[in-house]
Amino acid sequence: METEAALTILSALAHPTRLSTFKLLVRHAPTGLSTGQLVEASGLGQSTFSTHLAVLAKAGLVSSEKQGRQQIQRASIDTLRALMTFLARDCCLGRAELCEPLLADLSCC
Repeated sequence: METEAALTILSALAHPTRLSTFKLLVRHAPTGLSTGQLVEASGLGQSTFSTHLAVLAKAGLVSSEKQGRQQIQRASIDTLRALMTFLARDCCLGRAELCEPLLADLSCC
């Protein structure tokens, strides 16, 4: 992952609604949630929420698929993995022992 891509992703997540939406979709991966369910969870109007969803999609964090009459939104776990790897690789400078506590935190969930 390039720095510009990481900045785009981090910028997309730097808003409470978008961050909570992405986290909700990660919890519901791989099946995803309908746009209506996400709008309801956000407490926002459809048009306001759609703007936030568009930012997440443009950053590659969310994909959409039509199923019947619903749009199903899914978190891109590949994008999340790439961002986390990018951050850990740069921070740890290849020293795995520095990242072991992070990995332990992730494995407990």
